[in-house]
Amino acid sequence: MSNPGDADLTPIEHKAQLAGWFAAGSKPRSAWTIGTEHEKFGFYTDGLATPPYAPAGIEALLQALQPRGFEPILDKGNVIGLKRAGASISLEPGGQFELSGAPLPDLHGTHAELHAHLDEVRKAATPLGIGFAPLGFHPIATREAIPWMPKSRYAIMRDYMPRVGAMGLDMMLRTCTVQVNLDFGDEADMAEKFRICLALQSLATALFANSPFLEGKPNGLRTLRGRVWTATDPDRTGIPAIAFEPGFGFEMFADWVLDVPMYFIVRDGAYVDAAGVPFRAFLEGRADRLAGHTPTMGDWADHVTTVFTDVRLKRFLEMRGADAGSPAMMVAQSALWVGLIYDDAAQKAAAALIRPWSMPELKALRLAVPEQALTATIGGRSLRDVGRDVLAISRAGLQARGLGEEVYLDVLDEVVASGMTQADRWLARYEGDWARDISRIFAEAAV
Repeated sequence: MSNPGDADLTPIEHKAQLAGWFAAGSKPRSAWTIGTEHEKFGFYTDGLATPPYAPAGIEALLQALQPRGFEPILDKGNVIGLKRAGASISLEPGGQFELSGAPLPDLHGTHAELHAHLDEVRKAATPLGIGFAPLGFHPIATREAIPWMPKSRYAIMRDYMPRVGAMGLDMMLRTCTVQVNLDFGDEADMAEKFRICLALQSLATALFANSPFLEGKPNGLRTLRGRVWTATDPDRTGIPAIAFEPGFGFEMFADWVLDVPMYFIVRDGAYVDAAGVPFRAFLEGRADRLAGHTPTMGDWADHVTTVFTDVRLKRFLEMRGADAGSPAMMVAQSALWVGLIYDDAAQKAAAALIRPWSMPELKALRLAVPEQALTATIGGRSLRDVGRDVLAISRAGLQARGLGEEVYLDVLDEVVASGMTQADRWLARYEGDWARDISRIFAEAAV
């Protein structure tokens, strides 16, 4: 979840403004960029406990990083993030450390940015006795053992989540992801890309599966994080069927988002609890809890960030299906989608590949993947087989860009060739060299 920007106080006077907010993200191909976001769990190297905000924890780390050219992001006087040159560092609810990368022109820049960030964080964290491990779900900590970060919006979500899903608090505290944000040219381009990415998000969940442990033991799944998202909040997660309806575009999506319950609005720097109130009710003056507040475009922009569909449409497309993983896998996640939707021929091939799949098949696949990963099937084919085709399309798309970026897919080719996800490799280590000592994962996964 990214840090909010400056509020847009423009009043909402008609619904066309809402569709127009999405449409404003349309860009010519020459302006398309790659924005990669990745999260990682902090741990004390002595004892492996999760660092609190303070003392000697996340706050101290943010303070150690700040002199490196960062501007602090404050919430009631607490430093809860940093920003610098188009990128930002933010905190997930349990202190998961996230880099929201700058918009970059190519994957080589993504690779360089990731490694520069990891090096910078490592230098600041090591004197504090803190390490970081990118995994999809925390392998040992109970929910109760993870401290909450002092971000006002999280207090509202913490209260609301248990009302709508069994695993919302686990999502907040015990999961990490890697995402990529990519652009679209116009409404038709957005719609095609949105469908492709939604249909193939379960494949990404399988390819990047990296959460096979729960509280120190195997959990029976390849991606517990993937399972968590099936039991978080049905009003704002999953695959929005509307994206596959004829005529889908900005207006139809805005109309769907209007019925997603809100979490909050922000007034004078303070969060006003609006949890459970559909934005449509707020817009139509039917939200008693928000009486006296005029809906603004800033409220709409904030609300859109609380829509957690497998692919999120903002003023770009955000791919949300993958567990956090090794640095090579983090870059590969961006490479996969850039290859598929930043080249016209690749995009058309991907659209043709997913066209026969029905909505019931896509939803069934999403439920099957957390346990079955690459052995899950759709259209009579395993995801391992589908993955071969998708990687070939993506590689061709990257080759067409002519920048040598296809090298970043090699690690995914290895996953498909072997059938072994990151989760499978951890499980083999657990049963083998680790002699079921799960604590070994922290040193081996550390970045």
